[in-house]
Amino acid sequence: MNRNYQKELEKVLSGLNDGDRVPRLFLHACCAPCSSYVLEYLSQYFEITVFYYNPNISPREEYEKRVEEIRRLIGEMPFVYPVTFVEGEYHPEEFYEMARGLEDVPEGGERCFKCYRMRMEEAARLAAEGGYDYFTTTLSISPLKNAAKINEIGEELSGIYHVSHLPSDFKKKNGYKRSIELSAEHELYRQNYCGCVFSKRKI
Repeated sequence: MNRNYQKELEKVLSGLNDGDRVPRLFLHACCAPCSSYVLEYLSQYFEITVFYYNPNISPREEYEKRVEEIRRLIGEMPFVYPVTFVEGEYHPEEFYEMARGLEDVPEGGERCFKCYRMRMEEAARLAAEGGYDYFTTTLSISPLKNAAKINEIGEELSGIYHVSHLPSDFKKKNGYKRSIELSAEHELYRQNYCGCVFSKRKI
C-alpha cells in the first residue's frame, strides 16, 4: 500500500503544540529554490538548522553559487521561529567514490538513491550529535525525486542514529508550485540540473 507521507507529516506536526519547548529540526537542504517552501512551512513548527551538504554538486562554481543563494534566502525570508545555517564540508571526491560503477545508471536510479543516502546520513549523524528532535531533507519537494525512497532511507537512518526522521513529501499540497512562486519573489537562481556531472549530461 502506498503511504501518504504528507499526511504522516501533518500528524507529527499536529502533536508538536503539546509541549512548552519549540522542537529543533536539522534540515538537509539541496538548494535555495527547494528550501524556500519547506522553510516557509516548517518554520511555523520548528527552530531549524539548515544543513547544506552536497558533495555531488559540480563544478565548484555551481556549488558556491548555490551556497550563496541559500544564505541570501535565509537572510531575506521571514520566519516564525529562528532559522540558522550550517555548511557541510565540500569533498566531491567522496561523491565520485560513492558513484563508482554506477556512472551509466539512468538518472533517478540506484546512483541517485545512494546520493540521497550519503547526504541524509551526514544530516542524521549531526542531528544526533547535536541533540536535535528531528532531521529531514528538502529533496522530496522535487517531482523528479523518489519520495518513497527518501523516506525509506530516513527511517532506516533514524534507527541507526537514534534521532527521529520527519516524514515528508513536500511537493504535495502545492508545495512545489509554492517553491516556484517564492523563487520568483526572491529572484533565486534556479539551476537546470540536479547537481552532479551525471545529471548535467541530461540537459
